[in-house]
Amino acid sequence: MKLQGQIVDIFNKRIFKGEITFKDGRIDSIVETEHDVNHYILPGFVDSHIHIESSMLVPSEFARVAVKHGTVATVSDPHEIANVLGIEGVEFMIENGKQTPFKFNFGAPSCVPATSFESAGATIDSDGVRELMENPDIKYLAEMMNYPGVIYDDEEVLKKIHWAKHFNKPVDGHAPGLSGQDLTKYIQSGISTDHECFTYDEGLEKLQKGMKVLIREGSAAKNFEALIDLLPEHFENMMFCSDDKHPDDLLLGHINQLCARAVAKGIDVFKVLQAACVNPVKHYSLDVGLLKTGDKADCIVVEDLKDFKTLQTYIDGKLVFDNGQSKISSTPFQVLNNFNTEKKSVTDFRVDSSTEKIRVIEALEGQLITNELIEVATIESGNLVSNIDKDVLKMTVVNRYNNDRPALAFIKSFGLKSGAIASSVGHDSHNIIAVGVSDAMICKAVNLIIENKGGICAVSETDELVVPLPVAGIMSDQDAETIGNQYAELDKMAKQLGSTLNAPYMTLSFMALLVIPSLKLSDKGLFDGTNFAFTSLEV
Repeated sequence: MKLQGQIVDIFNKRIFKGEITFKDGRIDSIVETEHDVNHYILPGFVDSHIHIESSMLVPSEFARVAVKHGTVATVSDPHEIANVLGIEGVEFMIENGKQTPFKFNFGAPSCVPATSFESAGATIDSDGVRELMENPDIKYLAEMMNYPGVIYDDEEVLKKIHWAKHFNKPVDGHAPGLSGQDLTKYIQSGISTDHECFTYDEGLEKLQKGMKVLIREGSAAKNFEALIDLLPEHFENMMFCSDDKHPDDLLLGHINQLCARAVAKGIDVFKVLQAACVNPVKHYSLDVGLLKTGDKADCIVVEDLKDFKTLQTYIDGKLVFDNGQSKISSTPFQVLNNFNTEKKSVTDFRVDSSTEKIRVIEALEGQLITNELIEVATIESGNLVSNIDKDVLKMTVVNRYNNDRPALAFIKSFGLKSGAIASSVGHDSHNIIAVGVSDAMICKAVNLIIENKGGICAVSETDELVVPLPVAGIMSDQDAETIGNQYAELDKMAKQLGSTLNAPYMTLSFMALLVIPSLKLSDKGLFDGTNFAFTSLEV
């Protein structure tokens, strides 16, 4: 087949009228020719770091939406499902992704469980990493979150990195705030990327020391504005990524949105497209075409180079999106899960105390990091309770793999005035996490998640709304439009209950993410992420 348009040659920084011929899934020829077609043809977008599970969609359903925005490939860390189901979960993602033409590129999760301070559903040790690395479908070692293990020469951590090097596959980093000699040692171990930079100076130091820096703009963590000014000078060593993308956001856009924002800031379009299309393919040695003769015919047609509205998407020469319609079909799959806890009682969420002050997690809008606050305790009948007026609310993390007592803490910035919200998407181990105005509301929300063996929910005195997530307790068995609309309704209810956060459920899910400072909660207790040790609720 032949495709005409304004051809965007990123490598030679030129745009010309031309015609592309596809043959056997590859680009057979690219020739300059006169025509009246004004649409632009360019390589497809690549998300350089995403957890597909964050979309609450299985890979085959994610692909159906992503192609609408010109995305043809992802570099995907199946870390979330691996923490629930281990290698079986990784294999599920690979096989489900293969049911579509979309180019998923999965990594071997490096931190399952993420830490020893929480309960996960599975373990992948260095032998497991070796097993995965032997698989040609595994393209890299996924984010090494255990940066203290790298810095202090943890034998098991170094073995995992060794196996990636042995199979000549890149190693992704995850080192928020790391700098100086510790950063140097982290990089020298063989780690080549980082998507956790949240300041310009942090990004600059990592670039100067030889790392590839990913500009992350997800549903919760948003670092685009902090890092985008690095792109004009460092475009050869930067990429765009989502990390975590909720279904309602994915329906609206993907990497194309970041390109539009970067161009609107006056950044050269060729530099923007190098970060969005070329650099991930080169760094990870992806089997993705870059609009050159002989390449796989992976390209997109966009209306202009301002908004990057996608008109058509081609993968291996196959038209997978056209005229507003995805050409990728839904595919049946087996539902896997791991949910083994019993329903709780209200008294399980009681905290007996006579303390005057407590440590409180402060959630920050658009960030994974948190602050530690010291607040005056509110006690009723010897029980530490939420203080709605001061927005200091009780939260819990409940082990979903065993029938253990809930861990309890307090959090500020959720803003709930009534009810509770809960989720079994609780990074990284995906235990149940909930926050609410009372023990009774928290218990109601937690039990709704347990009844459904996974999901996200909101409850009030009179109402309850739940989106079931039967696949590993973190993904839906429905399509993107269905889950996206359900999620939007749930988000609306959380805000009606008083939440002032832009993405309350995404933010909630990260409040159990121990590898990001400073104060978090695991199913085993309150955790100081700065000192990497448990700490006390009472001061």
